[in-house]
Amino acid sequence: MLGLNKVLRNALKAGGFDKPTPIQNQAIPLALEGHDILGLAQTGTGKTLAFGLPLIAHLMEEDTRPQTRTARALILAPTRELVNQIADSLRHFTMNTPIKVATVVGGQSINRQIGTLARGVDILVATPGRLIDLMDRGAVDLRQARHLVLDEADQMLDLGFIHALRRIAPALGTPRQTMLFSATMPKQMEELSRAYLTNPRKVQVSPPGKAADKITQSVHYLEKPEKPRKLREILDRDPDALTLVFARTKHGAEKLMKGLVDDGYNAASIHGNKSQGQRDRAIKAFREGTINVLVATDVAARGIDIPGVAYVINYELPDTPDNYVHRIGRTARAGREGEAIAFCSAEEVDLLVQIEKLMKVEIPVAGGTRPKAVKMEKPRRGGGGGGAGRGRGAPKAQGKPQGEKRPGNPGQKRRRPRRRAA
Repeated sequence: MLGLNKVLRNALKAGGFDKPTPIQNQAIPLALEGHDILGLAQTGTGKTLAFGLPLIAHLMEEDTRPQTRTARALILAPTRELVNQIADSLRHFTMNTPIKVATVVGGQSINRQIGTLARGVDILVATPGRLIDLMDRGAVDLRQARHLVLDEADQMLDLGFIHALRRIAPALGTPRQTMLFSATMPKQMEELSRAYLTNPRKVQVSPPGKAADKITQSVHYLEKPEKPRKLREILDRDPDALTLVFARTKHGAEKLMKGLVDDGYNAASIHGNKSQGQRDRAIKAFREGTINVLVATDVAARGIDIPGVAYVINYELPDTPDNYVHRIGRTARAGREGEAIAFCSAEEVDLLVQIEKLMKVEIPVAGGTRPKAVKMEKPRRGGGGGGAGRGRGAPKAQGKPQGEKRPGNPGQKRRRPRRRAA
């Protein structure tokens, strides 16, 4: 299959991967030949295996072991959740091989990560910020790495990782194979590809900014105070479905989640104020169906790979249109169908216009009529009471990009009999 070795073919068969996705069909043969790859595809199309399988195949062919404090291949991703998702996917295909996969992310013990790297690893999956910390401590030497993957590179640019990348890339060995995968192609991405890729082969399975074909989209025009009622109305239509709800701020996401729990819904939240352990437990419970409503900020927009997500609800529209595409890409994964529902108040009309312009579609209206756009109020300093519930804009994130620094408080509570988890 696609030129992969017998070990990987058997692992694909055991995992139920019967047919490659379009991005895999195009990228894997080229990557196996050693070409640099520029891959463009919307989320949920199988990009992880498109770069992961040929990477594992190359490392198996090289048949060498990493020296202490070194890595043979480096994969960079913008969020902790995405790093963990990539590593989990790759471990399925390395379990019967000597290849070791390790992760380094913020929010976890750096001393434990130093201990892991001290033994040497084959594939290191990392967030740029934590990797820089480890490099500064002399805990990792990347000169042996001959493979570099930049996954969700456009989000790394959005989160300000370009300066970290400029430090990390020159530390790798040469010559090397570099693969860059992204869902969108802003101008800065073209500059990035020219800087780090050598004669790349471009593979593209859909226009940048286009959502997956099997996502049914709709928008409800309503005022901010009406959003909590409409959210509960939609959740009650299909109470057992896995539903991902996006809020704009971490404080807003937490308040929205607590209101849902008080009203009897099996809900949890993930955002920048949660520890890595809390986020991991919430995603695990959502994956297993212990909870069926997960409220998240954009920290989760690209890090959740759960095929069973039936609905994505944009309780608040994102500040940047690209993030809308990534949010709704959490449903209709692995060939399934899904539904994306957006709430749009007068303050968010301009954001919706930008989203539709990017996607080159007009999202069907499920309720209400488009109001005249109203400028969003600027948030007050200190962040105590602004944000999602009052329609204020979000300030720029500060510090490291693993979590947001934005205020908010959406949601209002409507009591009803408490449900018990199944």
